[in-house]
Amino acid sequence: MQVPGILFTPICPHSLSFRPLILPEHVTLRVQVPLNSRGHAWVSFDGKDRKQLAPGDTLVCSMAAWPVPTVCRADSTSDFLHSIHDGLHWNLRKTQSFDGPRDFGL
Repeated sequence: MQVPGILFTPICPHSLSFRPLILPEHVTLRVQVPLNSRGHAWVSFDGKDRKQLAPGDTLVCSMAAWPVPTVCRADSTSDFLHSIHDGLHWNLRKTQSFDGPRDFGL
């Protein structure tokens, strides 16, 4: 299933009030460093090098006109779930050694 939209996820927020947002595709998000800010802000995209924003700087985010192409072996849902399963080892148990039957003196 494809849902056109923007996923805005704060990384390392300083408050539990900051949650990921799912926004409609037509939204333009503007984030501005207040003019009376006591310091600079930093921004990073996809974990790449960070950039410094000065008081008054504005960051504008909107959905691209063209989708990012991805390659799926089967379909996007099962590929995503297999990726999480393989990466996080969900529902996997370590094999336990078995030394044979034991006599517990019962």
